[in-house]
Formats: sequence, structure tokens, C-alpha cells
Amino acid sequence: MKKSHDMAARLTRWLGVLAAAVTLAACSTTPTAPRFQGETPASLLWTGNSFFYFNNSMHGHLGGLLNAAGVRGIRQTSVTISGAGLDWHDMGSHFKPGTGMLRYSFTPGNDVAFNQFERAYDMVLMMDCSQCPIHPKLQQAFHDTVKAHAATVRQAGAEPALFLSWAYQDQPQMTEQLAAEYIKAGRAHAMRVVPAGPAFAASIAKRPDINLYAPDKRHPSLAGTYLGASVVMASLFKKSPVGNSYTAGLPAEVAQHLQAVAWDTVQAFKP
Repeated sequence: MKKSHDMAARLTRWLGVLAAAVTLAACSTTPTAPRFQGETPASLLWTGNSFFYFNNSMHGHLGGLLNAAGVRGIRQTSVTISGAGLDWHDMGSHFKPGTGMLRYSFTPGNDVAFNQFERAYDMVLMMDCSQCPIHPKLQQAFHDTVKAHAATVRQAGAEPALFLSWAYQDQPQMTEQLAAEYIKAGRAHAMRVVPAGPAFAASIAKRPDINLYAPDKRHPSLAGTYLGASVVMASLFKKSPVGNSYTAGLPAEVAQHLQAVAWDTVQAFKP
């Protein structure tokens, strides 16, 4: 038990030091554009890989949480490629008017409705491959791709955001490494960063008995997917998941723990 408390305290100190370091770096550079200050998104595009689509897709569990919280009508699309880096995605193709993405949808009566939206999405949540941002051969590609995709998304009238993914189960040092790169990219391009990785570390420090990983020690278990969705809800939609009745079929006390970790992590995370 003492070991878990020590890990939690160390994580809290690390978040504070990292935030201070990033703030200091920002003071010595040209100020970035203001962060998105509008209302929470009414439509959200997820672009990533299997970390998103495991367990019937993280966006589906976010929808369950939002519906249970009384937030209705959020339109979501998940575009994922197995094993993909962020540079595998052709971001511009998702915003071509009248063709491809969102051209039509099916009504409850199984008829086809052809859609016309003012803009395709309010926000795009982007995640790179699990180790791309910290791999010596791919790190620069991560930063270059974030810059290019952020410009494409903004040109289409939407706001880009980054999903800070988690460490491998047997490589906990990846938490700090990934956070440093995602925060750096987020600051460079005035993007929100969703701290799923730090939430994983915080949960493990407090409740190591709750397994957040699939057997491969990389992909999320259902608990890991639920935690990620809860962090997105708290970070992008500014709503606490604490007390939410949607549990994704997890035991109530497990869901309650994950809800609290998600909310506490987002409140403490100051990139």
C-alpha cells in the first residue's frame, strides 16, 4: 500500500514539474495563438488506430457517458487504421464537401438521408501510433504531421486536439516520455491535449489491481477504454464523469474509481 501511495505522490510531483518546465519554455518563445475557447464540440472526429477501436470503440463509450449525463445529439465518427501512425491519415479527405465522409446516413426507418452540414466537424481528436512520438526514427514525423494536420483541420473550420496515449504495461517510463512530446506539440500549435496516459499512470498507482491492459500489454482492456473515454469527456466536454450511471458493464466500484481518476487527472493537468 505504501508503494502505491509513493507512486501516486511521485506522479503528482511529476505533473507539476512538467507543467512548470513547459510554462518556462513558453515564456522564452513567441506566444502561440489563443486556445479554443468556444462551446464544447457538437461533432467530433476521432483519427487514430486500434487503441481507439478496441472494445467496440472508445467513441461509443464516450457516447454512453454523455447520454447518461444528459448530453444528447453529439455526432461522432471514428476513423481508425490498424497499426497506423498519424501520418497514415489523409486528413484533407475527411473534409471534402458532398463526397465521401458524411455524404449520407441511415434514418431509423432504414432510409437514406443525404447530409448537408455547415461544417463536417467541430473538433478532430488525433492520436499517433503508440510509440511514434518518442521513437528516434519517427519523432520528427510526429511533430511534422501534427503541424500539417492541425492546419488542414483549421482550414476546414474545425479545431484540432491531441490524445496523449498511455505507456505499455511493462514500460511505465513511456508515460513521461509521451507526455513531453504531446505537450510540446500541443503548445506549438495551440491544441488541447487529452491526458489519457497520465490517467492510466494515476489509476495504476492507486489501484494496481484494476487491469487497464489487454494481454498484449499495449492495447486497452475494457477498463482502459472506459478510462480513456472518461478522460475525453472531462477534457473536451468539460463535464465530470464522477457519478455517471454508464459503466460499460464494469463493476460499479471499478467504474467509480476510473471516473474519479479521469476527473482528477484532467483537473491537475496543465499543459
